[in-house]
This record gives sequence, C-alpha cells and structure tokens, in this order.
Amino acid sequence: MRRVRRFRLRHLAQTRLWLLPLTCVLAGIGLAVALLSVDRPIVGTAVTGSAASVQTILTVASTSLVTLTSVVLSLTLVAVQLAMGQFSPRIVRAILHDRRSQLAVGLFIGTFAYSMTVLREVNGQSSGGGPLPGLAIVVNYGLILSAIVVLVLYVNHTAQSIRVGGLIGRVADATRDEVDRLYPAAPEPEDDPSVVAAPDYGVVTKLPYRVLVDIAEKADCVLELVPAMGDFVPRGGPLFRVQGPLREPQRSAAALSVILERERSHEFEPAFGLRKLVDVGARSIYSSPFQDPTTSVQSINAIHDILRRLARREFPSGRHHDAHGRVRLVERVMSWEGYVRLAFDELRLAGAGSPQVARRLRAALEDLKTVASPERQPPLDRQLKLLDAAVRRAYTDNDDVEAALVADMQGIGSGPDVMSHPPCSASPPPRDTRRPLADTAGARHR
Repeated sequence: MRRVRRFRLRHLAQTRLWLLPLTCVLAGIGLAVALLSVDRPIVGTAVTGSAASVQTILTVASTSLVTLTSVVLSLTLVAVQLAMGQFSPRIVRAILHDRRSQLAVGLFIGTFAYSMTVLREVNGQSSGGGPLPGLAIVVNYGLILSAIVVLVLYVNHTAQSIRVGGLIGRVADATRDEVDRLYPAAPEPEDDPSVVAAPDYGVVTKLPYRVLVDIAEKADCVLELVPAMGDFVPRGGPLFRVQGPLREPQRSAAALSVILERERSHEFEPAFGLRKLVDVGARSIYSSPFQDPTTSVQSINAIHDILRRLARREFPSGRHHDAHGRVRLVERVMSWEGYVRLAFDELRLAGAGSPQVARRLRAALEDLKTVASPERQPPLDRQLKLLDAAVRRAYTDNDDVEAALVADMQGIGSGPDVMSHPPCSASPPPRDTRRPLADTAGARHR
C-alpha cells in the first residue's frame, strides 16, 4: 500500500504544474525562518549594506519578482496557445509538464516568499536597533541573482520550446525514454566494415570537408556520404559508405565530424531557405478563411531573385579531392532542376487557381529563361507547360484562363493587359526650324 501511495504521489508531482512552485514557496519560507532563527551577526554591514539599503533592495526585489512571475506565467500560457493552434492540442501536455519551466516559476515565487520573510525581520531589527540578519540577507542576494540568471535561461528555453523542432523533439525524447525503459535493448549487430553508422539521430547540417578528406587520405579510402545535406539520419543508420580500409579511430572521427541537429540550417544548404519561402507562399494560398495571395507574390519575388542568381552559376560536383587530386569524399548535391522543382512545384499546384499567383509565376519563369543557358532551359519549359495545364483546369471561362496566363511581375498590376501604353503612331513634337539669332548674324557677316 505504501508503494502505491508513493507511486501516486510521484505521478502527482510529475503531472501538476502548481505542485513544484508551491513546494518552492514553502521551501523559501522555511529556509528564511531557519536562517533567521540561527543567524548571528556573522556577516557585517560591509557586505549587506545599511539597514535602509537592505530594506530598499529587498522591497524592490520583492515587487519585481511578483511582476516577473506574472510575465513568466503569461509566456507559458502564450506557448500553450501557440502549440494548440499551430501544432496539436495533445502536445500541450509536454509544455505543462516541463520540469525546467516549473523550476523557474518555483524559484521566482520562492525567492519572493523568502524576501518577504527576511524583509519582515529586517524592518523589525532596524526599528528596534538590533543587528541585521547578515547571513539571511546574503542568501537573499544570492537568490535574487539566481533569479536573474534563470530568467535569461527561461526566456531562451521558452523560445526554443515553442519552435516545431523543440516541441517535436521533446515529445520524441520522452517517447524514446519510454521505449528504452519498457522494451529491452536487442543485441547490437556486428559492424559492417563498409559502413560508418551515425552515432546519434538528427539532420545533417554541417560537414567539415577538409577534415573528412584528411581522414580518408590518411586511411587511403574514399568516403561516400549516404544522406544528403538536410536529410534526417536515425541513430545507427548508415552515414558513410567506405571504399577501402578504415580503422576504428578514423571511423569514430568521421562519424563525429558530421554535425547532426534537430532542425535544418541555412549554412551549407541554401535549399532550406527556398524551402521556407515556398512554405510561406503556399501557406498564404491555403490559409482559410483569409487567403493572402499578395504574401505569396512577395515570396515568389524572393524565390525569383535567388534562382536568377543561380541560373548562370556553376554547381559543385560533390566530389572532394586531396592535395594529390584523388577523390576522397563524395556527396550528393542539389542540381539546377532540383532547385527549379523545389521553388515552383508546390506553388504552381497551390496557386494555379489564384490569378495573382499564376501570373507572377509565369513572369518569374519567363524571366529566368532569358538568363538560363540552353541546357538549363528544359526544367523551366516544363514548369511553364505544367502551369498552363493547371490554370486551364482551374478555370472554366476562357477569358479567365487567358487573363491568368499573362505574365505580370506584380501578379495583377504591371502586366500588358492592365497597364496603359502610349500609341506607337504618336507623332514626335514639332521641331523648331527657325535659325538661332547667332547663326543669322553670322550669315549676314559672311
């Protein structure tokens, strides 16, 4: 029966947001009472300050801590609302059970309770002329400084927690722990000498090319990176394929040199920037009930400029050589066709029914064709062909189809069908045939 009660109490402590902060309040009051009961003038006013300064500091700190606690609780509620609206109502439990957030709230209100208890004693001692409780005051100063440090850490923790990667990672980590606890680990299979396994899970975000080339050169082998930049790799999944000998020290060094994180990064991977711009554009089209095609046009503007920069540039081969010209590291890289498909496929399918988006896509594709080399024209031609077909499926009236197929840099605003043009037959202004006075005077002189 006792074990059942302990189990239920432990479950209560882990699943109630208020329990840990309340415990901290009681602990703060108890600590203050304990220190005040045994306190002697161990610490003098040279450290604590005068009675008036101590009263001012503790009064200001107590007031600030109340405000700070309300701000922290407001941030927690905002994080809960964002998680419910953007991700899933069922993910809120992970936020409410976050132990670090509970400890932060508990430290703030516990320090407040401690400060109020010590301030009461300080007021009594100063009015009666007795010595100040120096040790309790010094501990109070330490708790106030700790609250400031924890505030900075809490804001950073909250900002990381409300990101999709943070929320998914938190739920996934808890699930992994339960899997490891409930299901015994199976014996590890023998290592394949031709494969380097990932030591952890995550997304490939950084590659130290020079380091990997040096490792392969010393081992006299070739390393082939299995995942592409931005791919997710599970723990124990293949990270490298090895062609040639690679001993254990080099295997571990090669595996640890690849940076695996929970989310993709712009560094080493410009395709992720395009991915986010496409997400913004597609979300503005799909959002209901208030669609925002103008935001989609702004996203296409940025995508258009990025692809125009890429159109004439040479793409890396993904083959890295040592100082002697031998290939030591091979990776998969994004091609021009891949960038074009990433930039336009989803926006074309989502925005064909929006005249503003369809016209802006056509303007971007036609402009890219003017700068792309002949071998890079087919992906652009394919997108134009598919855009025409998607627009014709989206509208039943021929006039609407023709209007949506016009190229327009503003979507609807600067196309040839909406802008006025001066007539080509307009005659130039009449030229003044009269001679200048100086010329006339010169002729008479001659």
